[in-house]
Amino acid sequence: MSYQNDDIREFGWDDEIENDGEDFITLEPGNYEFTVTGFERKRYEGSANIPPCNMAELKIRVSDPVQGATTVTERLFLLSKFEWKLCQFFTAIGQRKKGEKLRPRWGEVLGAKGMCAVVINHYTDKNGNEKQNNRIDKWLEPAEPAKAFVPGEF
Repeated sequence: MSYQNDDIREFGWDDEIENDGEDFITLEPGNYEFTVTGFERKRYEGSANIPPCNMAELKIRVSDPVQGATTVTERLFLLSKFEWKLCQFFTAIGQRKKGEKLRPRWGEVLGAKGMCAVVINHYTDKNGNEKQNNRIDKWLEPAEPAKAFVPGEF
């Protein structure tokens, strides 16, 4: 198996270690600024509801000045069934305007910023334990910049 992730490296038996990792934070539901901190092109093998297809796996850094920050993993399936979600995402990061056609510029996704609506996802893990994490419910359109006031213009 080959790894293409620069964040993963093998330690030697005598290497020093120090990274404790981040504390896991579940943000309260709401609208938050985000930054795309990771992007991988993958192949989804399919499930009962989604056929095999290309998939973008994104690491989304969502932060709040009071609560802290967390990273949410989001999958964008390249299927017509989910075209609306692709359009929402590319609108949120400013690559398109609502209603416009777009050929996604995937090379510009890493580092892109925008706004998203975050919810709390409740689930049962493989050991039967009730858990929760954050999930992106919706990618939000950028706010229109305020138009400068021009006297006499209506």
